Amino acid sequence: MEHRLDGLAAELGGAVERAEEEARRSRLLGEIGASIDLDEVLQRALDLAAALSGVDAALVRVDGPDAPTAIAALGITDEEAVRQSSAIPPGRRDLRAVELAYRYSGADEEADNGSRIQAGIAVPLSDDGAQLGTLIALSRVHGHRFEDRELLRLEEIAHRTAPAIENARRFREARQLADLDALTELHNRRYFHETLAREAVRAHRYARKLALIVFDLDDFKEVNDRIGHLAGDAVLAEASARMRAVVRTADVPCRVGGDEFAVIMPESTLDDAEQLFNRIQTVMSTRALGQAGRLHLSAGLAELRPEDDAVTLFERADRALYSAKQAGKGRSAAAAS
Repeated sequence: MEHRLDGLAAELGGAVERAEEEARRSRLLGEIGASIDLDEVLQRALDLAAALSGVDAALVRVDGPDAPTAIAALGITDEEAVRQSSAIPPGRRDLRAVELAYRYSGADEEADNGSRIQAGIAVPLSDDGAQLGTLIALSRVHGHRFEDRELLRLEEIAHRTAPAIENARRFREARQLADLDALTELHNRRYFHETLAREAVRAHRYARKLALIVFDLDDFKEVNDRIGHLAGDAVLAEASARMRAVVRTADVPCRVGGDEFAVIMPESTLDDAEQLFNRIQTVMSTRALGQAGRLHLSAGLAELRPEDDAVTLFERADRALYSAKQAGKGRSAAAAS
């Protein structure tokens, strides 16, 4: 009798565990669609896929017509994820899943220590008939075959993930439009202050460099008075296009008001800021800017100090801009260290 009771208790405990796991899985499935943050959506999908039986790693690939391919992975390196991500060719609406089996030449499988991917299964991420990408589950067990139950669960995850990805992408696109200045197509003042605050915190946390340039077009009020505000707006748009052409990919160019601009420069020093200012000055002043003719810039440069936050960093750069104006314009001035 005691042995039977122990068996019943163990069976009941197993049933409770399975019920709790199923409840957790259902909750996570529901949470996928509850987020409008793309990174969070992908992470939740990866967590669910990696929790399936026999799965050692998972990755999700998201393709977009107007955006670069995004790949997120769990259990494998980013480089490995890129290699594994093309399991389903685009445009194949007839494919339910692709099973993957790996063979390695000139290598003893038993000496591999279980580090190599041996098998996988990939399902498409589709929303309203459009293929958005691929969800892939991978195993490091030699000869592993994914059962129908795992395939069905992976398909369920993909079914919940695809519309969530589309919603997150639309939100991101709308947010990006809201963060842009309509005239110059640069980031606007609100985005500038949010980003500068975030980069200042990041630079302090990881002991990284951060530089800031604040500049404006010299005597632009007189330009507006001479050629009118509509033509002046065209000058600002052209000046912004020239600036975008010379800033680095990592730099964040912004319009902070009127003819005043700023460039946030992560991983950069005052010397880097001076070099970028010289490039911007060159593209602005070597040929006419619309009806305004040749214009020059004045700039204030600052590098993040240990006691700085985003506000004090901006204030120091802005004061340096004023110093450059006082010194005769057409030049830069570095904030006092």
